[in-house]
Amino acid sequence: MGDVDVDAFDSLLRDEGQALLRELQDYDPARELATATRLRRDHPADLVSAALTQARLRQRAAAKFGADDAQRMYFTPNGVEQATRASVAAYRADRFVELDVRRVADLCCGIGGDAIAFARAGIPVLAVDRDPLTCAVVRANAEALGLTELIEVRRADVTETDTSGCDAVFVDPARRGGRGRVFDPEAYSPPLSWAVQAARTAPHAALKVAPGIPHEAVPEDAEAEWISDHGDVKEALLWFGTARPGMRRATLLPDHHTLLGTPLLPDPEPGPVGRWLYEPDGAVIRAHLVADVAARIGGRLIDPTIAYVTADDLRPTPYAHAYEITDVLPFNLKKLKALLRERKVGVLTVKKRGSAVEPEELRKKLRLEGVNSCTVFLTRVSGAPTMLLGHPAQA
Repeated sequence: MGDVDVDAFDSLLRDEGQALLRELQDYDPARELATATRLRRDHPADLVSAALTQARLRQRAAAKFGADDAQRMYFTPNGVEQATRASVAAYRADRFVELDVRRVADLCCGIGGDAIAFARAGIPVLAVDRDPLTCAVVRANAEALGLTELIEVRRADVTETDTSGCDAVFVDPARRGGRGRVFDPEAYSPPLSWAVQAARTAPHAALKVAPGIPHEAVPEDAEAEWISDHGDVKEALLWFGTARPGMRRATLLPDHHTLLGTPLLPDPEPGPVGRWLYEPDGAVIRAHLVADVAARIGGRLIDPTIAYVTADDLRPTPYAHAYEITDVLPFNLKKLKALLRERKVGVLTVKKRGSAVEPEELRKKLRLEGVNSCTVFLTRVSGAPTMLLGHPAQA
């Protein structure tokens, strides 16, 4: 928690610290200096600093955990950054319930977001982390949410932890280093190869990995799942001990739509842009399931290298957003500017795939005025730079 150590954190759990946290429930970051000065008149400076840090983190955490839980929970800066969104953690816990898991080892548990989801789903958890402050935070969160009977916290090196008392393992390796995000799975902490071996020791397991994991790094005996929430890709999971080893799936929250890949389905042949353009969800693209979406809607690609699907008829699907296309033109800034001015477009949504043009730079050059709206896709069609103009399909 920045410069807050375990002792300083423990002081937050005592009466004086709790009173401070209650006072900071409506904390205003713009008034932090004045607030800190006032509080230090009556409280130790270290305690005030710890409480202010916690108030800031709780506000940041509300987006992932919801305001009610965030105001009761405790966080570290890295913990907030790396924690799973509550909706995604709850979905994952439900899958463990479907597998009839009775006890799960949550290795590299962080501040306990996943452990909380498992416990709320009724699954007892062994939560393991080697950092003493992180373990203190998990214990405090379990108590704050009334889950101490279901969450056992153990400070240990996960590579030396005995998980034989659990019938499932969940591993969330650290994917950040001193220089930021780590993209090489073997540079995770612990490495993906170790996590895979740990997964294979239990009847069931899930490994959380970066959404950009190369498909060739996915073990053949794992089911790979990419998850998006409200259209944003959040994570990928490697599942072991499921009924579908070797399969790929894309899951879209909050509506729990799941697209299972069809084995050996060839990519659709590219063809001319039709009346409708479909933009697949990011999880679908990451899972390499664009061909499955095209098959569902009777569509084709606009280019062999571009993940846009086109069709002559509208067939709504939860796995892609549909747009009615009005114009298909070679990319030309002057032509685009004239068209938008003629149609009195003042609100322009710019989407790009396979184009070097930056949307913000484009908007500056267009100088839009008008009451109408439009969506422009900057992309390639059969290898040629192209602009597609249209509007979202009516629901």
